[in-house]
Amino acid sequence: MPHRRLGIGFIGSGFITRFHIQSWLAVRDADVRGVWSPNRDHAEEAAALARTLHVGEAQAFDSIEAMVASPDIDCLWICGPNHRRVENMEAIAHTLETSKGELIGIACEKPLARNVGEALRMVELVKQTGVLHGYLEDQLFSPGLQRAREIAWARGAALAGRPYLARAAEEHSGPHTAWFWQAALQGGGVLTDMMCHSVEVARFLLTKPGAPRHSIRPTSVSAQIASLKWSRPEYAEQLRARFGASVDYSTRPAEDFARATIAFEDDAGHPLIAETTTSWSYVGAGLRLSSELLGPEYSLSVNSLDSGARVFFSRAIEGEAGEDLVEKQNAEQGLMPVVGNEVAEYGYEAENRHFVRCFLEGRQPELDFHAGLDVMELLMTAYMSAEQGRTIPWKPDNLANFMPAVVRGTWQP
Repeated sequence: MPHRRLGIGFIGSGFITRFHIQSWLAVRDADVRGVWSPNRDHAEEAAALARTLHVGEAQAFDSIEAMVASPDIDCLWICGPNHRRVENMEAIAHTLETSKGELIGIACEKPLARNVGEALRMVELVKQTGVLHGYLEDQLFSPGLQRAREIAWARGAALAGRPYLARAAEEHSGPHTAWFWQAALQGGGVLTDMMCHSVEVARFLLTKPGAPRHSIRPTSVSAQIASLKWSRPEYAEQLRARFGASVDYSTRPAEDFARATIAFEDDAGHPLIAETTTSWSYVGAGLRLSSELLGPEYSLSVNSLDSGARVFFSRAIEGEAGEDLVEKQNAEQGLMPVVGNEVAEYGYEAENRHFVRCFLEGRQPELDFHAGLDVMELLMTAYMSAEQGRTIPWKPDNLANFMPAVVRGTWQP
C-alpha cells in the first residue's frame, strides 16, 4: 500500500507569507493542494508559488466550501485575517455538517480569535465538526528553543530544581499589511498581534516536558501598553501615506508597545513568573525573538539575531529595500546578521511536521484550539490590567464579553 500523504488547503492567502509556503519543503507527509482567498489573485499567486517550489500541485479554489468538498483536501490551515477567523470556521463547519466534504484536521494560525468571545465560538465550532484541531504557534517549534529547553530541564532542573522565571519578547518595526494596524479588525495592537507568541513561549519554558499544560496555573496578570512611536505626528503621517485613511494613529491609535507579567504556580504551589514584551517600535536589524529561562543554578537564552553569520555593506552599496537577510529588515548597509533558514529558525518547518504527523496518525495535538483560548484569556486580562492600572487576580469575571478600549476606539496613549 502506498504511503498516505495529506492534502493541505490554505484559507486566506493574503496572510500566507513566503514562510508558510517554503516551510512545506521540509514536510514529507503532506502536499499543499489548495488555496482560497477572497482575493482571487492572491490565491492564484500562493498556489503558483506552491507549484513552483514543488510542495504540491496546488490550485486556487472559488470558495471555502469547494475546498472542503474537494477529495484532494484532507486538512485546512486557517491563515486569514483575524476578523475573518469565525466567519471562515463557520463556513468550514457548515460544509462538514451538510455532508458536503470530509476533513481529518483543522489548524488555525495565531491568535485563535480577536477576543475571548470569538475564541469560545472557535472552540465550539471545531467541537461540532468532530475533527482534530491544532493551534499554530510556530515559535514553540524553534529548534534552538526546543533543544535549550530540553537540556535545561534534563540537567539543570533535574539536579537543582524547577525553573521559576521565563522571559519572552518579540520585537520589530511594524506589520506590512493595513489590517494589522486597525484595532477593530486585528483585535487590538501589538499585544494581540505578538504577545500571543510570547505568552505561549514563556508558558512552554516553565512547563515540565511531558507535563500537561494545566500543571502550571495563572494567579494574576499585570500589564502596560503604550504608543511610543506610531502616534507621533510624523509617524502617524507615514502610516496614512502607506496604508491610506483607514489607518490613522493621530485619531485612533493602537498600542505599539506592550508588556505583561503573569504570575503562575505549579502543582506544589511554587510561584513562577512569566515576563513578556512585544513591540512594533523596535528599530534594529529586523525581527528579534528572544527568550530566557532562569532556574536555581542554571539559565538559558535564545536570540534569533544571534545567527553566527554577518555581512557588511559600506555606504557605497546602494539598492532597493528588501528582506533578504532577515524578516522586517530595517537597513541595507552596515553590519547585519543573516538568518540562514528563517522558516526553520522561527519554527514553521517543525510546526507543520508536528501537526501533519498528529493528523496523519489520528492523534489530537495538545497544542489545540483550547490552548488558543487560554492565550486569548490571558491577553484580554492583560488589556484589563493596562486599562485599570492594577494587577488583576486570575480569573476575572466577564472575560467573554470584554472588549479592549483600543478596539472600541476610546483609548488614548
